[in-house]
Amino acid sequence: MAIVVNMPRLSDTMEEGTVAAWLKKVGDKIEEGDILAEIETDKATMEFESFNEGTLLHIGVQEGETTKVDELLAIIGDEGEDISGILTGGGAASAEVKEEKENTTSDDASSTVEEVSSEASNNSVSTTELPEGVIVVTMPRLSDTMEEGTVATWLKQVGDTVEEGDILAEIETDKATMEFESFQSGTLLEIGLQEGESAKVDSLLAIIGPAGTDVSGVAANFSIAAPSEKKEEAPKVEAKKEAPKSVPVTSAAKTSAPAPTPVTANGRVYVSPLAKKLAEEKGINLTKIQGTGENGRIVKRDIENYEPAASAASVGKFVPSGQEDFDDVDNSQMRKAIAKALTNSKFSAPHYYLSVEFDMENAMAFRTQFNSIPDTKISYNDIVVKACALALKQHPQVNSQWFADKMRLNNHVHIGVAVAVPDGLVVPVVRFANEQTLPQIGAEVKELAGKARNKKLTPDEMQGSTFTVSNLGMFGIDTFTSIINQPNSAILSVGNIVEKPVVKNGQIVVGHTMKLSLACDHRTVDGATGAQFLQTLKGYIENPVTMLV
Repeated sequence: MAIVVNMPRLSDTMEEGTVAAWLKKVGDKIEEGDILAEIETDKATMEFESFNEGTLLHIGVQEGETTKVDELLAIIGDEGEDISGILTGGGAASAEVKEEKENTTSDDASSTVEEVSSEASNNSVSTTELPEGVIVVTMPRLSDTMEEGTVATWLKQVGDTVEEGDILAEIETDKATMEFESFQSGTLLEIGLQEGESAKVDSLLAIIGPAGTDVSGVAANFSIAAPSEKKEEAPKVEAKKEAPKSVPVTSAAKTSAPAPTPVTANGRVYVSPLAKKLAEEKGINLTKIQGTGENGRIVKRDIENYEPAASAASVGKFVPSGQEDFDDVDNSQMRKAIAKALTNSKFSAPHYYLSVEFDMENAMAFRTQFNSIPDTKISYNDIVVKACALALKQHPQVNSQWFADKMRLNNHVHIGVAVAVPDGLVVPVVRFANEQTLPQIGAEVKELAGKARNKKLTPDEMQGSTFTVSNLGMFGIDTFTSIINQPNSAILSVGNIVEKPVVKNGQIVVGHTMKLSLACDHRTVDGATGAQFLQTLKGYIENPVTMLV
């Protein structure tokens, strides 16, 4: 059965895309996860992977050509399959798409969206089956790797007037928390996901239309969401029918004793983003708190007023010493994405490790002298980033990427700098690091790290690295190894500077050393190549003045 692949929305503001390069040609076999093409958006050129398997039967947009989001990009199907009906828009093709949509499983959810997207645009389903003027807004794909999203905050409430361009909500993706704006005007009639809840891309997010329109049956009959998702969300829809939001119900809830905090079907607690953040900072288990907000939602005052001893006494619970206890914490979208990427890297790239120890006496003196310049401050990590950038220019094979049919030797140097955040690890990118001065590198790393910790990094700021540096020296770690940040071929792990006895000129003296470990992909970087790179790096770090020549 042929599947229509449409121009994807790879950024929150993308309205059209340009095919920069096709990585597959008509007749090629396609596996799920293969990179079909490089798509140029309004923010960056990004790789677009296939969610389907089969043969590439048709290319609808040639390299250099531009088309709008959700327009025909390609067709994938069985080898030799007749797709003339699809290309001409005939009834047979429509029937195939309809049949495929009805028979899809949850594993084919992303394919289904592509097949029916000829009847949809701007993240909303066709209005032909909806009340007049009503638009269904679906969970957008806000990054190239996003598979599901979590509503961090609603900036509009049911009943609010929405103008085109208004920010509807903040959506937590696998990479960052991003604002999602409305492409339609009207009244917000229905919210499909509460704050803190997650759903697959293209699942029901909200319904917009004329004020007063009855949309009670729209959510239950929503056709784009995968069947398995609709099945899981069914209890939530029923709950809305049995206890609709109204002033009398809300008032009654406030005058009666607080009920236990409602928990969704997937185990999430109803909690505001601010309350959730405060609870994490205070180490409070949200499941032990009774919410006093609307419909039992945990809000800021509940966290501030929480007293563990009183709470345990109020429910007659005493936890004796030695009793087993644990807290379940839902995996964030970022944590899921990190887990998937690292697992793929570890089990697809044959890792090996090269460890070295550098003399840091000259580097320490160099940094002290450099920072004596007014309004100048560089870190040891800035020195390492600059040294790596210069060394990579001399060893392009370490600055490479692996593809099934070729090796790409990058002539530019973009250094990814690993930054620890509460949800895991992100890698913002310092572009053309070899061409930047040490103060410029220091300022950019500081700015990117701040954005990372505040979840303000854009997808473009995390794309395109050719090599990665991970530094745990500031945490007192002497030595460690890292998993390669694909599609890079190598990652450098940087340890702490240690004061220790060393031998110089036949004498034991007090010295300062730093251990580094280079993880390499053996498909692109041979052992001798990695060792030569480290020798060059040693020259720059042990004699940093050479980086200024």
